[in-house]
Amino acid sequence: MVVASSLTMGVMSTNVVKEDLFSPYQLGKFKLTHRIVLAPMTRCRAINEMPNEALEKYYTQRSTPGGFLITEGTLISQAAAGFAHCPGIYTDEQVEAWKKIVDSVHAKGAIIFCQLWHVGRVSNQVYQHGGAPISSTNKVLSDKWNILMPDGSHEKCTPPRALSVPGILEVVQQYRQAALNAIHAGFDGVEIHGAHGYLIDQFLKEAINDRTDEYGGSLQNRIKFLMQVVQAVVEALGDEKVAVRISPAIDHFDAIDSNPLALGLAVVDGLNKLQSNLGSKLAYLHVTQPRFTARGVVDKPAKEAQADAQLLRKLKDAFEGSFVSSGGYTKELGMDAIAQGEADLVAFGRLFISNPDLVHRLKVNAPLNKYDRTTFYTHDPVLGYTDYPFLGEEILH
Repeated sequence: MVVASSLTMGVMSTNVVKEDLFSPYQLGKFKLTHRIVLAPMTRCRAINEMPNEALEKYYTQRSTPGGFLITEGTLISQAAAGFAHCPGIYTDEQVEAWKKIVDSVHAKGAIIFCQLWHVGRVSNQVYQHGGAPISSTNKVLSDKWNILMPDGSHEKCTPPRALSVPGILEVVQQYRQAALNAIHAGFDGVEIHGAHGYLIDQFLKEAINDRTDEYGGSLQNRIKFLMQVVQAVVEALGDEKVAVRISPAIDHFDAIDSNPLALGLAVVDGLNKLQSNLGSKLAYLHVTQPRFTARGVVDKPAKEAQADAQLLRKLKDAFEGSFVSSGGYTKELGMDAIAQGEADLVAFGRLFISNPDLVHRLKVNAPLNKYDRTTFYTHDPVLGYTDYPFLGEEILH
């Protein structure tokens, strides 16, 4: 918050300038011109896990000078997959393909982080070449969940295989190598996806993690895998190039915890200690609003919504660094979050899908294109991906 003071006739007057979505922000070494972030969103356009020209156009369309983008979940290994045609960052060919995309984003003056992703048990043997997906547990997802198959159908997940301790350490090194690959591709940093019921969240949440070894049971044990991943990646990349995303209050893919605030604070405390011990700051902590669900955005009763907001505020206040929030934000909610100090940056998902020029539209209060949910996960390189019009182009469509 900026306070401007002036002396007139011996009287002190103070004008408080409130920060909002369009206020600049210093994110580590990056000077952002606004606080509207492209949220990470799976779009299934990287055919055979290869970044391509469609991705280049998509991300470049949504780039603005001093803007900040986070890529869709990007696979750290072949076994990390649970959806068709998601990009990888684990082969030399994938790294080379990402370079052109990153260069195009940078040419627009934007900053871009690569989100590192492993789905864990949220997978099917089709994506595992006939094998079992890995997890913290041998428990399969409940019948309420299914996943999208390459042919567009939906099937249940294959029962997972609980990782051994050596197996856990091997995955930690896969995160480290993927992070190094991302920097080699030109990314400004990486975001470790520890949310939404995927592999890291499968260790964090008590409803999934039924281990009896050093990675299960107590909060300190359940956060151990995440801390090992973060430490390995920070040691590899250095200061302010690594971010973490968590969702302690979200039950996506059965990722339930009886005390999300305690879990979130344990993670924050662990991250703060890591920053201190390593002498390296994280770029930011990214937390998803509890109102977000797999099926959209839920309008909760006022009491629940207030409790959710308090949880986020407590996590932000506890974390020693920049704080990003996402999950069903409108312009009004985003403006309030910044003005009230609930977030430093706000990530937008669905609205950014259908409005490549979202930053400009929000700034001038222009009407927004409506998104078409049926095309979110198609594999067409244009339809529902790069064909949404910019402001003023609607008449051509």
